[in-house]
Amino acid sequence: MRTTQITENLIQLTRTGFVNAYLVREDDGFTLVDTTLKGGAGELIAAARLAGGDIRRIALTHGHGDHVGSLDALEDALGVEVLMPETDARIHAGETPYEGRLKGSWPKIATVPDVRLRPGDMIGSLEVLASRGHTPGHVSFLDTRDRALIAGDAFSTLGGVSSAGKMNWRFPLVAFATWDRAKAHESARSLLARNPSLLAAGHGKVVKDPGAAMGKALR
Repeated sequence: MRTTQITENLIQLTRTGFVNAYLVREDDGFTLVDTTLKGGAGELIAAARLAGGDIRRIALTHGHGDHVGSLDALEDALGVEVLMPETDARIHAGETPYEGRLKGSWPKIATVPDVRLRPGDMIGSLEVLASRGHTPGHVSFLDTRDRALIAGDAFSTLGGVSSAGKMNWRFPLVAFATWDRAKAHESARSLLARNPSLLAAGHGKVVKDPGAAMGKALR
Protein backbone atom coordinates (compact mmCIF):
# COMPACT_ATOMS: atom_id res chain seq x y z
CA MET A 1 0.00 0.00 0.00
CA ARG A 2 1.30 3.46 -0.91
CA THR A 3 0.90 6.27 1.63
CA THR A 4 0.95 9.89 0.43
CA GLN A 5 0.75 12.89 2.75
CA ILE A 6 -1.44 15.41 0.91
CA THR A 7 -1.99 18.12 3.53
CA GLU A 8 -1.54 18.41 7.27
CA ASN A 9 -4.97 16.80 7.70
CA LEU A 10 -5.24 14.46 4.70
CA ILE A 11 -3.38 11.26 3.84
CA GLN A 12 -4.05 9.19 0.71
CA LEU A 13 -3.79 5.40 0.99
CA THR A 14 -3.54 3.54 -2.33
CA ARG A 15 -3.88 -0.22 -2.79
CA THR A 16 -3.30 -2.26 -5.96
CA GLY A 17 -2.05 0.89 -7.63
CA PHE A 18 -5.42 2.54 -8.25
CA VAL A 19 -7.89 2.16 -5.35
CA ASN A 20 -7.79 4.93 -2.75
CA ALA A 21 -8.88 5.42 0.83
CA TYR A 22 -8.16 8.52 2.89
CA LEU A 23 -7.23 9.32 6.47
CA VAL A 24 -8.62 12.64 7.72
CA ARG A 25 -6.95 13.91 10.87
CA GLU A 26 -9.24 15.07 13.68
CA ASP A 27 -8.55 16.00 17.31
CA ASP A 28 -9.26 12.46 18.50
CA GLY A 29 -7.48 10.53 15.74
CA PHE A 30 -8.45 9.69 12.17
CA THR A 31 -11.62 9.36 10.16
CA LEU A 32 -11.02 6.68 7.53
CA VAL A 33 -12.89 7.47 4.32
CA ASP A 34 -13.59 4.24 2.43
CA THR A 35 -11.85 0.91 3.01
CA THR A 36 -10.61 -0.18 -0.44
CA LEU A 37 -10.81 -3.80 -1.53
CA LYS A 38 -11.07 -6.86 0.67
CA GLY A 39 -7.89 -7.78 2.51
CA GLY A 40 -6.69 -4.29 3.37
CA ALA A 41 -7.64 -3.93 7.03
CA GLY A 42 -4.21 -4.59 8.51
CA GLU A 43 -2.47 -2.17 6.18
CA LEU A 44 -5.04 0.57 6.79
CA ILE A 45 -4.76 0.24 10.57
CA ALA A 46 -0.97 0.22 10.38
CA ALA A 47 -0.93 3.31 8.15
CA ALA A 48 -2.98 5.27 10.67
CA ARG A 49 -0.73 4.27 13.56
CA LEU A 50 2.39 5.12 11.56
CA ALA A 51 0.85 8.56 10.95
CA GLY A 52 0.51 9.03 14.69
CA GLY A 53 -3.08 8.13 15.45
CA ASP A 54 -5.80 5.51 15.43
CA ILE A 55 -8.86 5.10 13.23
CA ARG A 56 -11.77 6.41 15.30
CA ARG A 57 -14.55 6.10 12.70
CA ILE A 58 -15.15 4.85 9.16
CA ALA A 59 -17.09 7.05 6.72
CA LEU A 60 -18.08 5.60 3.36
CA THR A 61 -18.76 7.48 0.14
CA HIS A 62 -20.82 4.60 -1.29
CA GLY A 63 -21.47 0.89 -1.15
CA HIS A 64 -19.40 -0.58 -4.00
CA GLY A 65 -17.02 -3.41 -3.22
CA ASP A 66 -13.81 -1.46 -3.84
CA HIS A 67 -14.91 1.02 -1.16
CA VAL A 68 -16.46 -1.32 1.46
CA GLY A 69 -14.29 -4.37 0.78
CA SER A 70 -12.32 -4.25 4.04
CA LEU A 71 -15.17 -2.88 6.16
CA ASP A 72 -16.09 -6.07 8.00
CA ALA A 73 -12.48 -6.88 8.90
CA LEU A 74 -11.86 -3.34 10.10
CA GLU A 75 -14.99 -3.35 12.21
CA ASP A 76 -14.06 -6.72 13.70
CA ALA A 77 -10.62 -5.37 14.61
CA LEU A 78 -11.56 -1.88 15.78
CA GLY A 79 -15.24 -1.78 16.73
CA VAL A 80 -15.50 1.86 15.69
CA GLU A 81 -18.46 3.89 14.46
CA VAL A 82 -19.39 3.21 10.83
CA LEU A 83 -21.19 5.84 8.74
CA MET A 84 -22.71 5.00 5.33
CA PRO A 85 -24.95 7.01 2.98
CA GLU A 86 -28.58 6.31 3.85
CA THR A 87 -29.72 4.99 0.46
CA ASP A 88 -26.69 2.75 -0.04
CA ALA A 89 -27.12 1.42 3.50
CA ARG A 90 -30.70 0.52 2.63
CA ILE A 91 -29.49 -1.30 -0.49
CA HIS A 92 -27.03 -3.32 1.58
CA ALA A 93 -29.93 -4.08 3.96
CA GLY A 94 -31.83 -5.69 1.07
CA GLU A 95 -34.16 -2.83 0.22
CA THR A 96 -34.68 -1.31 -3.23
CA PRO A 97 -34.86 2.48 -2.71
CA TYR A 98 -34.03 3.26 -6.34
CA GLU A 99 -35.28 2.88 -9.89
CA GLY A 100 -33.55 1.11 -12.75
CA ARG A 101 -30.73 -1.41 -12.45
CA LEU A 102 -27.84 -1.28 -10.03
CA LYS A 103 -24.36 -1.46 -11.50
CA GLY A 104 -20.99 -2.23 -10.01
CA SER A 105 -20.08 -4.64 -7.22
CA TRP A 106 -22.39 -4.85 -4.20
CA PRO A 107 -20.80 -7.46 -1.92
CA LYS A 108 -22.57 -8.97 1.04
CA ILE A 109 -21.36 -7.23 4.22
CA ALA A 110 -22.10 -8.13 7.81
CA THR A 111 -21.48 -4.67 9.26
CA VAL A 112 -24.61 -2.63 9.96
CA PRO A 113 -23.83 1.11 9.86
CA ASP A 114 -24.23 2.99 13.12
CA VAL A 115 -25.20 6.13 11.23
CA ARG A 116 -27.01 6.55 7.91
CA LEU A 117 -25.60 9.71 6.40
CA ARG A 118 -27.63 12.49 4.83
CA PRO A 119 -26.44 15.62 3.02
CA GLY A 120 -25.59 18.36 5.51
CA ASP A 121 -24.45 15.98 8.24
CA MET A 122 -21.08 16.68 9.83
CA ILE A 123 -18.41 14.08 10.63
CA GLY A 124 -15.88 16.00 12.64
CA SER A 125 -14.56 18.56 10.14
CA LEU A 126 -16.22 16.89 7.14
CA GLU A 127 -19.47 18.14 5.64
CA VAL A 128 -21.53 15.47 3.86
CA LEU A 129 -22.42 16.51 0.30
CA ALA A 130 -25.03 14.87 -1.91
CA SER A 131 -23.42 13.36 -5.02
CA ARG A 132 -25.79 10.58 -6.10
CA GLY A 133 -25.53 9.06 -9.54
CA HIS A 134 -22.57 6.72 -9.41
CA THR A 135 -24.69 4.89 -6.86
CA PRO A 136 -28.19 5.85 -5.68
CA GLY A 137 -26.88 7.21 -2.39
CA HIS A 138 -23.33 8.30 -3.17
CA VAL A 139 -21.99 11.16 -1.01
CA SER A 140 -18.80 13.20 -0.96
CA PHE A 141 -17.03 14.91 1.93
CA LEU A 142 -15.81 18.51 2.09
CA ASP A 143 -13.28 19.41 4.79
CA THR A 144 -14.56 22.69 6.19
CA ARG A 145 -11.06 23.66 7.36
CA ASP A 146 -9.46 23.90 3.92
CA ARG A 147 -12.17 22.90 1.38
CA ALA A 148 -10.49 19.64 0.44
CA LEU A 149 -13.04 17.51 -1.42
CA ILE A 150 -13.04 13.74 -0.98
CA ALA A 151 -15.25 12.76 -3.90
CA GLY A 152 -15.33 8.97 -3.92
CA ASP A 153 -16.29 7.99 -7.46
CA ALA A 154 -18.23 11.16 -8.29
CA PHE A 155 -14.96 12.08 -10.01
CA SER A 156 -11.95 10.04 -11.07
CA THR A 157 -8.47 11.42 -11.74
CA LEU A 158 -6.93 8.28 -13.20
CA GLY A 159 -6.32 8.89 -16.90
CA GLY A 160 -7.30 12.53 -16.45
CA VAL A 161 -10.04 14.21 -14.43
CA SER A 162 -13.47 12.86 -15.37
CA SER A 163 -16.90 12.61 -13.78
CA ALA A 164 -18.86 9.42 -13.30
CA GLY A 165 -21.39 10.81 -15.74
CA LYS A 166 -19.12 10.56 -18.76
CA MET A 167 -17.08 7.68 -20.18
CA ASN A 168 -13.31 8.10 -19.90
CA TRP A 169 -11.82 5.42 -22.11
CA ARG A 170 -8.44 5.78 -20.41
CA PHE A 171 -10.12 4.50 -17.21
CA PRO A 172 -13.67 3.38 -18.00
CA LEU A 173 -14.42 1.35 -14.86
CA VAL A 174 -16.09 4.19 -12.96
CA ALA A 175 -18.49 5.00 -15.78
CA PHE A 176 -19.26 1.32 -16.39
CA ALA A 177 -20.24 0.98 -12.71
CA THR A 178 -22.37 4.14 -12.63
CA TRP A 179 -26.08 3.69 -11.90
CA ASP A 180 -27.37 6.94 -13.46
CA ARG A 181 -24.97 9.02 -15.57
CA ALA A 182 -27.29 12.01 -15.88
CA LYS A 183 -27.63 12.29 -12.10
CA ALA A 184 -23.88 11.76 -11.75
CA HIS A 185 -23.26 14.68 -14.12
CA GLU A 186 -25.58 16.93 -12.10
CA SER A 187 -23.82 15.92 -8.90
CA ALA A 188 -20.40 16.63 -10.38
CA ARG A 189 -21.57 20.11 -11.32
CA SER A 190 -22.80 20.73 -7.76
CA LEU A 191 -19.43 19.62 -6.35
CA LEU A 192 -17.57 22.02 -8.64
CA ALA A 193 -19.82 24.81 -7.36
CA ARG A 194 -18.41 24.25 -3.86
CA ASN A 195 -15.04 25.56 -5.14
CA PRO A 196 -12.83 22.83 -3.66
CA SER A 197 -9.16 23.50 -2.96
CA LEU A 198 -8.22 19.97 -3.99
CA LEU A 199 -9.91 16.90 -5.46
CA ALA A 200 -9.26 13.56 -3.77
CA ALA A 201 -10.98 10.82 -5.77
CA GLY A 202 -11.44 7.11 -5.28
CA HIS A 203 -9.13 6.39 -8.21
CA GLY A 204 -6.09 8.42 -9.23
CA LYS A 205 -3.85 11.12 -7.82
CA VAL A 206 -5.02 14.08 -5.77
CA VAL A 207 -5.44 17.21 -7.91
CA LYS A 208 -4.80 20.60 -6.30
CA ASP A 209 -6.69 23.69 -7.49
CA PRO A 210 -9.00 21.38 -9.48
CA GLY A 211 -11.64 23.85 -10.64
CA ALA A 212 -10.43 24.21 -14.22
CA ALA A 213 -9.95 20.46 -14.68
CA MET A 214 -13.35 19.66 -13.14
CA GLY A 215 -15.01 22.25 -15.36
CA LYS A 216 -13.32 20.83 -18.45
CA ALA A 217 -14.49 17.33 -17.50
CA LEU A 218 -18.07 18.60 -17.26
CA ARG A 219 -17.88 20.30 -20.64
